[in-house]
Amino acid sequence: MSYTPAEQSDNSRRMGQTVLVIDTDAVSLEVDGLLLDCDGVLVDSHSASAIAWNLWAKRWVPGFDFHRDVEHGRRITDLVAELISTPADVDEAAADLTQQELDHAADVTAIPGARRLLDSSPAGSWAVVTSGSRAIATARMASAGLPTADILVTSEDVEQGKPFPDPYLLAAYRLGVSPLHCAVFEDAAAGIAAARAAGVATIVGVGADACAAGVTLAVADLRGVRFDGHRLRIEDRTILPSRGE
Repeated sequence: MSYTPAEQSDNSRRMGQTVLVIDTDAVSLEVDGLLLDCDGVLVDSHSASAIAWNLWAKRWVPGFDFHRDVEHGRRITDLVAELISTPADVDEAAADLTQQELDHAADVTAIPGARRLLDSSPAGSWAVVTSGSRAIATARMASAGLPTADILVTSEDVEQGKPFPDPYLLAAYRLGVSPLHCAVFEDAAAGIAAARAAGVATIVGVGADACAAGVTLAVADLRGVRFDGHRLRIEDRTILPSRGE
């Protein structure tokens, strides 16, 4: 069963400028582009990052524990500047951590459904927007067996990283689509805040931790998610209950 905009009734509702269509086994959102975070959305790099960060912390921040202390979704340079007490050491410490992340970039896997979503999306309809460096993002996507992103916005490309809107504003500009008409896929609070600040109307949280206020809906992974260039379809089986349900 399908619906057109002219047939909207109780089965659809408008959120900002995005039309949500509720089908019998899926929801569909009318958007013109996808902006996808990398880590936690396309690539499962959690274990690799934990090893890299904890090795790095032995020298630079003794007592730091990745699983307990890291703030996901932000740039290495921004986090290191807050963790290192001596400003003169920040550049060296950030470079050291970046290298540790690169050394473990092969130890990642694709989020279920990521490859099929990217392969089936029209060329020029999606971009990857990450707080990681270009080298780290490229290495992780390749190691996970994902296609190269034609549009890739990384930590080096913006003056201010997530949670500021700059990364998503730049990605939407490069895609040639208004942020209002894009869907963002994010797993971290900083990224969700960045998308909201950029004026994105459709924010899809990925993973249980993303079932938070400010997301349109959340999914367990990317299985059952498809995009044809104008309509994003998400199967019900993939959608997580919102917090409080």
